[in-house]
Amino acid sequence: MAAATITCCAPLAAPVLDETEATATAELFRALSDPARVRIVNILAGADSEVCACAFEPALGLSQPTVSHHLKKLTEAGLIEREQRGKWAYFGLSDEAVDKLAAVADLKGGCC
Repeated sequence: MAAATITCCAPLAAPVLDETEATATAELFRALSDPARVRIVNILAGADSEVCACAFEPALGLSQPTVSHHLKKLTEAGLIEREQRGKWAYFGLSDEAVDKLAAVADLKGGCC
């Protein structure tokens, strides 16, 4: 399944969010609604390069199937990108996702 494209979100401080912007913003927050997923994004944000899926199990203290579930949810939401290298999968933040998260979190009302 291909990663979803994140629909444009408006900053939370925008004067008015239309239905499409509100829905896209809610989907973005839904993908981040689990602490493990927030931690995965945090790990990827602090990494110098892509991170092997095998590194998340010890970092999160979760089983491999649970880590895979969270990685799949973040990938489907378009927040992270997956690259297969042999038998290992490597993950990194989507450049588009970084821009969208920064725009949504702009509580001063700046726009993308």
